[in-house]
Amino acid sequence: MVSIGRPRAFDREAALQAAMLVFWRKGFASASMTDLCDAMGIRSPSLYAAFGSKEALYLEAARRYADTVGAAVWGCLLNGDSARAGIESLLMAAAKSLPECGEMPAGCMVALATVGEACPDAIISTMKAIRADCLARLQSRLSDAVASGELPSSTDPVRWSRFYMGVYLGMSVQARDGASFADLAAIAGVAIAAWPVACVGKTDKISAPLAK
Repeated sequence: MVSIGRPRAFDREAALQAAMLVFWRKGFASASMTDLCDAMGIRSPSLYAAFGSKEALYLEAARRYADTVGAAVWGCLLNGDSARAGIESLLMAAAKSLPECGEMPAGCMVALATVGEACPDAIISTMKAIRADCLARLQSRLSDAVASGELPSSTDPVRWSRFYMGVYLGMSVQARDGASFADLAAIAGVAIAAWPVACVGKTDKISAPLAK
C-alpha cells in the first residue's frame, strides 16, 4: 500500500515575501495573477483564500516592504547627533539599497508605486500616506535642527524636507534606470552639500530660495 503523506504546510510569510518582490519589480497593474502564483508557489484559489484579493495582497506586501526594507533605510534618519548627519545617513543608506541586488529589484517599492499605472483608490491612498509619513519624518528632524540652533532660524523645514524627499524619490527612479551605488552616492553628496550653511557664516546660494 502506498502511504500518502500530509500536504506541505502553506508558508504564508514566504508567499507574501515572494509577492512583495513581484509587485516591487512590476507594479500592481503589470503583475499578473500567473506571475504572483508562480512566484508564491500556489494556485489562485489558495491565493484568494489566504489574502482575499490581488488588491489586498498588494497592500499587505506594501506594508511588509515599509516595515522591513523601507524601515532599514528610513531608520537611518535618526543616526548621528545632528539632522545633517541623519539625512546624510539616510541618503547613503538609500544609495546602497536602491540598486538591484540579487533578488531585490532596483528602486523603492513605495516611491515607484502607482507611478504611470492605473491602481485602485485604496492602493493610491495607502502609498501616498506612506510617502507622507516619510516626508513628515524629514520635516520633524529639520524642525528639531532649527529649534536646537543647528540650522538658522530662517530655514524653512517644510520646503527643505520636500527638497530632500525629492532627492530620495529621484534616486529611486535613477536606480530603476540602472544607476549604480557610486552614481547614487554622488547624488547624495551633492544634496548634503546644499545644506543651509548660514549658521557657519557662509553664503549658500541654494539655501536662499528655501528660506522663509
